[in-house]
Amino acid sequence: MNEEMQCCVVTCEKPLDKTYWDNQYQSQMTGWDLGEVSPPIKAYINSLENKNASILIPGCGNTYETEYLLQQGFSNITVIDIAPTLVEKLQEKFANNKNIKIILGDFFEHHNKYDIIIEQTFFCALPPTLRQKYVYKMHQLLNENGLLVGLLFNRSFEKNPPFGGSKEEYEKLFKDAFIFNQFDVCNNSVAPRQNTELFIEFKKNSETIVYLYGFQGITCNGCMNTVSQKFAAIPHIVNVSMSSNYQEVLIVSDAAITLKDLQNEIAYDAKYIITKINM
Repeated sequence: MNEEMQCCVVTCEKPLDKTYWDNQYQSQMTGWDLGEVSPPIKAYINSLENKNASILIPGCGNTYETEYLLQQGFSNITVIDIAPTLVEKLQEKFANNKNIKIILGDFFEHHNKYDIIIEQTFFCALPPTLRQKYVYKMHQLLNENGLLVGLLFNRSFEKNPPFGGSKEEYEKLFKDAFIFNQFDVCNNSVAPRQNTELFIEFKKNSETIVYLYGFQGITCNGCMNTVSQKFAAIPHIVNVSMSSNYQEVLIVSDAAITLKDLQNEIAYDAKYIITKINM
């Protein structure tokens, strides 16, 4: 793994919380930072015509994307990050700029609506157990036909974060909650990331309903697969994805599904409990 591609030099034994990320900025352990806009995202920004589009950049980091968006005349940009040291720096940097809103906070607690959300090293910084929650929240935050745009790593890593993955894995995760407008290996990545990035333009599927539920009682992949198959067999459910720690399940349907419908499918095992998550 090239030094410039390293995020941090620790394993995920420490919680990846506000304190963790703030420490990375305080100690300047930001090996993931390119120091400029990633070329694929820069090219995409150049293709956008609506300068008034509402744009969100979660886990924004030093947000070179914002600088470039402002240079190109975009006027409705929101960035959010959990690290106080970083956010304070950004607030000073963009002081009195009315075209950008800077938020210190947890992305998963954020509420608003956006036309475009830019993904740049945010997904890969999250523990994989949060990937179902990520899909749910992205779907929730986008306007009708809104776009999730950016880069996902198409590789694995020995040290985490970053956390990688594969196109096949992402297809299963985002299926039916989003329509895949673009989903290809980048041909214009920076040199250290050549052939390891997927460029995505996912359009919110406004014809489907996306639910996120808490789940208790599953302890192995076999049970997870059985429960997932039972849910998938319920009429109108089009995709089921359970988190890697078995504690959350993402369900996508083309019609309303009641919690009772789901409970009935798992009633054969008293230890299985499903609950609705509101975010």
